[in-house]
Amino acid sequence: MKTIVHTFIILIAAACFATSCGNNSKPSDNYLHEDDVRYAADISFEPIVQELAELFNARHPEATMLPTFCDEDSAIRLLVRDSVRLAITTRKLTEGEKALIRKQKHNFKQSLFAYDAFALIVNKNNPDTVINMNEIKGIISGKITDWKQLEVTHKQGPLYLVFDHSGSSTVRFMKDSLNGGKPLSGNVFAQGDNQSVIETVKNREDVIGVVSTDWLRVAKGDTCVMENFRDLDVRVMLVGFYGLKDPLGLDAKDWQRPYQYYIATGEYPLFRGVYAICTDARPKSMTSMFYFFTKGDGQRVICNSSQLLPHTQVQVRNVVAK
Repeated sequence: MKTIVHTFIILIAAACFATSCGNNSKPSDNYLHEDDVRYAADISFEPIVQELAELFNARHPEATMLPTFCDEDSAIRLLVRDSVRLAITTRKLTEGEKALIRKQKHNFKQSLFAYDAFALIVNKNNPDTVINMNEIKGIISGKITDWKQLEVTHKQGPLYLVFDHSGSSTVRFMKDSLNGGKPLSGNVFAQGDNQSVIETVKNREDVIGVVSTDWLRVAKGDTCVMENFRDLDVRVMLVGFYGLKDPLGLDAKDWQRPYQYYIATGEYPLFRGVYAICTDARPKSMTSMFYFFTKGDGQRVICNSSQLLPHTQVQVRNVVAK
């Protein structure tokens, strides 16, 4: 009898505890709380995404920011599995991914909010800073493996190309857009992340590094858009569509570096779109951050404080010095 009474008292206490927990307005372990912002972002965009998130949080102190920076494949998987409700990627969802999200009774919205350019970087002691698209395609297909095979070169010896991660959006772009969907081959190697690519280039004169341009800030946390790339520990290559002559024998287009202006005009060839994808329909912090990225002040920050080009209309002016 005592055992039954004690059990009954314990059950009552447990019920009271559960009721009191239910009154907690914001359980710390419940990511579905309306003001929690658990998002996954392609690590290529960590500098600007972190800056945007901090500004959003300053304006919305009720929001709890819970970021995950990872490769693009991982970000998409986290979104599809409902581990996050917001993802920053360089592509839209596939039909299969949309179906998986709908199967979980979620809708989604996805919007292009910026354009990012790849920068090709070399060691500061490397005199070769000019390359064209056909040569880049030759490197990732294994046809070009030596510096002397480039059209404009002062070097010879093995040429290596390094990128961030095998599952990254950088590799997907090079494979799908530059190599006809075929796997990369030749002297092409992964380093783990963008910062590791930069460090490798700083230490070796025989490599070309591929990084998202926004990683080329003078210092971590620097919010100024650079007018040039002269103050870096690496050199940024000039990239052209063709070599000295195009396939039709016409004069080649100018080689350019990945400035916002040349992304806007289409004169820099290595660029891609950046998307925000949200599966949370509630009009609270998660959705507010989605629109902060895609409209208004977020677009202004992207324009003024990063190397990315905002999706909203920009005004390009030619300034003639007197």
